[in-house]
Amino acid sequence: MPTARRRSARLLGSLTAAAAIGTLVNLSVAPAGAVSGTPSADGSYAYTARIAVGDNFRTCTGALVDRSWVVTAASCFTDDPAQPATVVAGAPKWRTTVTLGRTDLAATGQGVTVEVGELLPDPGRTRDLVLARLATPVDGIAPVRVASTAPAAGQQLRVPGYGRTKTEWSPLRLHSGLFRVDAVRPTGLDTTGLAGAAVCKGDTGAPVLRETAGGAVELVAVASRSWQGGCFGSTETRTGAVDSRVDDLAGWIEQVRLATPGWKTRALVRGGADLYQATRFQDGAWTSYENVQAKAGDIGGVRTSAVAGINGDTHVLAQGANGHLYHTVRSANGTWAGFGDLNTNVGDLGGITRVAAASIGADLHVVVLADGQLFHSVRDAAGHWTGFGRVFDATGPLSGITSLAVASTGSELQVAAVSGGKVYHTKRVADGNWGAWGAVEAAAGATGPVSEVAMARQGEDVNLAVVTDNGAGVQHTIRFADGTWQPFRSLNGILGQVTVTGISAAGVDSEVRFAVDTADNRVLTVARLAGGGWSAPQALATESLPGSHTGTALTGTL
Repeated sequence: MPTARRRSARLLGSLTAAAAIGTLVNLSVAPAGAVSGTPSADGSYAYTARIAVGDNFRTCTGALVDRSWVVTAASCFTDDPAQPATVVAGAPKWRTTVTLGRTDLAATGQGVTVEVGELLPDPGRTRDLVLARLATPVDGIAPVRVASTAPAAGQQLRVPGYGRTKTEWSPLRLHSGLFRVDAVRPTGLDTTGLAGAAVCKGDTGAPVLRETAGGAVELVAVASRSWQGGCFGSTETRTGAVDSRVDDLAGWIEQVRLATPGWKTRALVRGGADLYQATRFQDGAWTSYENVQAKAGDIGGVRTSAVAGINGDTHVLAQGANGHLYHTVRSANGTWAGFGDLNTNVGDLGGITRVAAASIGADLHVVVLADGQLFHSVRDAAGHWTGFGRVFDATGPLSGITSLAVASTGSELQVAAVSGGKVYHTKRVADGNWGAWGAVEAAAGATGPVSEVAMARQGEDVNLAVVTDNGAGVQHTIRFADGTWQPFRSLNGILGQVTVTGISAAGVDSEVRFAVDTADNRVLTVARLAGGGWSAPQALATESLPGSHTGTALTGTL
């Protein structure tokens, strides 16, 4: 018998006695491999985690819900598995490793194994559930989506896991089986295995998945206890199990993800007179929307807005119904500051029509178009603002500006503006001096008549995109760090046949993400990737937002 199995056999006597919880069996008390069901195809359920606690004296299963977090059962980490509520927040008592993306545990060169650095029990300690933070974030494995609604009685759910099977003490391949929901309780589910499927020892914390006909998969619960009918070493015939619900904890898991350091895209979308903020994680999942006025204060409706990220904070500029410009901050912990009136506190600007913002280090740079003039102000890390200075005094005039964008590269602020159907560029250097306006077409080639412009940094370069020909075209260019420009190239082949009414951009890690407002009231996002390629466009889920979705603004935060 292989060494790992001999060690498992020696542990059996001491672990079985600790396994009893009432009349059910806690699943976390024996090492081994998978749900007693059918072997899973290579690469399937890659977000399913095999969790080894200590020197494999206890193994469990879990599910990746974020590049930094795995959800599993709290009983995996307690001295007495019958007392999951005793799990302590912080570093696990025993060294714990998580293996992901390895359907066959014997396969080499597949998946990744990382240590667990922190445990975070569910906030109410009402169920056998914990979040385990990975010491090193995992990329390349898509997390499973957490459900926001409970399953119904009679519904079938799938459970993949690395616990025992009918014939193997310690199988090396992930298995899965189907289970019927018998009852839905406030914090859990009662299920029964179908066609001989059973949850076995080693499957504690296994993801309980709802699969749809369209192929979508979402996590509704994690396995906690079972009868273990038909599992190796068990004489029981019942295949019932008890699972801990996660659907009603989706908001808590989302907040944990939001507070975890790492690049995120923040989108502000207009919805009628309101402004809504949503966040995109690195795995591509988006949060639900927050109403900014409900969080930061009622300014009578939002006319125009801009956003900039500084570390984990999101700075929002919004023009209220009275024409004044307001500023608020969404902190990394999810709290919002109240709107502050910049017209009262910084400088009274009348006739505001456009605002743009970017960060340079810990400073927030704001450029405002008011009464046909451009003004610039800086908010430092301590929250102090400089007075609005006239940009034209340094750059020379530019008449009839209809669109405005800014971006930062190093210590420089890059500014683009549309005037007379053409886009112009200038920059403010670290010592506060400004350059003169230059026509971008002189360096990057002519386009059709320009109506909108967006800018974002990518490394030391600046990506610039313009909307042309009354929304029929979108052109893209790059201003390289040495000041040269790439020729304009059409993005129509990437975006498809759409009529564009607005565009925005943000540098997010090594990518540039663009948001495109369309005439049919959609918001499409697309990214220029680090290697120079482009992602396929995706539509934001704006169906729940009221009114017209115009003036989308993007930024990146850590």
